[in-house]
Amino acid sequence: MGTHQPPSAPILNSFSSPDSLVESLASFVAKTQKEAIDRKGRFTIALSGGSLPKQLKGLIGNSSIKWEKWHVFYADERVVPLDHPDSNHLLCTNELFSKVPIPTENIHTIDVSLLDDLEELADSYEKALIAEFAQKDSARFPVFDLILLGMGPDGHTASLFPGHALLAEEDRWVAYIEDSPKPPPKRITLTYPVINHASKVAFVATGEGKQDMLAQILDRPEDGLPCSRVRPVFPGHLYWFVDDAASLKVQFPKTPFTL
Repeated sequence: MGTHQPPSAPILNSFSSPDSLVESLASFVAKTQKEAIDRKGRFTIALSGGSLPKQLKGLIGNSSIKWEKWHVFYADERVVPLDHPDSNHLLCTNELFSKVPIPTENIHTIDVSLLDDLEELADSYEKALIAEFAQKDSARFPVFDLILLGMGPDGHTASLFPGHALLAEEDRWVAYIEDSPKPPPKRITLTYPVINHASKVAFVATGEGKQDMLAQILDRPEDGLPCSRVRPVFPGHLYWFVDDAASLKVQFPKTPFTL
């Protein structure tokens, strides 16, 4: 059975300039989108916050993007109102969605009426995922076409933090955290079973401040940092889009970027 094949090795693309990374990432997203739409008429994507949304500016004004076919979820979200400065939705809106013709109903935000009940909030977001994926796919977990993630300075990704109990969650699609080591403390996050069932997962990391952590994640995955635990199951693929400043200390082989 093909499903028992081990995960593919990550594909590490390192770029000499921030502009070439942005351009190549946009091409990669556009191609992934086209393949999904050709196959099933829609494109499902999960986004995180941090520096990632700014790296997606190559999608603005890009004629190959079919925004009406996009169905956007958040890989993690802070438990705050949608107009709060800590909101990943606000960040993605300011950097990307306010500048492109995406239907607002295609962007799946948290239910702000449930901000005071983390369990209900996580369940509600999980139900939104079930509505998008469950009827279309008999698999136990949703299969996103693409999940885009960042890498925190401690090796965290989404709201999956080093040493946290959520790293071992195997059943839930969406989990909550109320003791995030990085403020704000209350968040919801996609879990590893969801992230690792995506068709494609791509990390984006830039700048010399990422050098040591990127080397640890790629060269010492046995350390078990959250980013290293992202290993999409066969036939999924994992990509890293980094700049040469971030990858300076990495021994892991780099691959020239191709579509």
